[in-house]
Amino acid sequence: MLARNPNRSTDSRDNRTDPDGRVRRSNVEEAEGCLSSFKTTMADLVLATEEDKIEYLKSYNCNPPPFFILVLCLVELIIFIYYGFKTERKQWLTMDTALLNSPLIYDPYQREEVWRFVSYMFLHADLEHVIGNVLLQLTVGIMLEMVHKSFRVIIVFMSGVIAGSLASSIFDPYVYLVGASGGVYALLGGYLINIFLNWSRMAFNGLHLLIISIIVATDLGFSIWRRLVFDESAVSLTAHIAGAFAGISIGYVAFRNFNSNLLKDPSWWASVFAYLFMCCVAVFWNLFLSPVGTVL
Repeated sequence: MLARNPNRSTDSRDNRTDPDGRVRRSNVEEAEGCLSSFKTTMADLVLATEEDKIEYLKSYNCNPPPFFILVLCLVELIIFIYYGFKTERKQWLTMDTALLNSPLIYDPYQREEVWRFVSYMFLHADLEHVIGNVLLQLTVGIMLEMVHKSFRVIIVFMSGVIAGSLASSIFDPYVYLVGASGGVYALLGGYLINIFLNWSRMAFNGLHLLIISIIVATDLGFSIWRRLVFDESAVSLTAHIAGAFAGISIGYVAFRNFNSNLLKDPSWWASVFAYLFMCCVAVFWNLFLSPVGTVL
């Protein structure tokens, strides 16, 4: 997930870290700033080499602060509570009736209201749905945001949200969409691909891989179970998969190196143009070819 600077020396371990590999307090003081204790712990959990740890501690600042995931979770919970009170029977376990009339839901029959391709991420079908997404966002998103900052996390997350709704409009055209799973799977996809790319540079690399694999297998397996066993057509596996592929393609570059300049990276522009091309194909499909009815 993090690439070290190849020009840095690797012969100063004794001066920079304790025998167990943790960053020494003297080096933390050199990088003193916002969230110093938290980012030191983050460096020890994610980075394998002392050079990367020191470089991260010195380069990280709270400009911008790691706010995106926390604000997103708060908004999702507030909207869930709002619809929980709005529904007639105060059903906290399922609120399908209230959500179907929401201006935020992705409605395949109202695709001309283009904000729905994004706003559906704020809605959740039931208590289990919102808790699951919030926990996944906090588990993976906070760590990514602390390392790569909010801008990159926002780009990857939103690429998954948009890819999820556009892909669903093509391959699952009659399904209504709620939930942030497209964005969550984009974060998971970007995180997973970079575990492999930076395997030797990550601390506890096997543990990272195991945790992400368990999360994906459990959540995806549960979604398949709900879709097939209970015939819940509202569970769009297409949105999950499209979000993951968006995360792999965009997150591959965005999460590859925490201190790289994306604007000067040709692979970044290649991945962005490829993503935009696929989005254009999906837009064309919705305008002229959709079996639900064309927008134009």
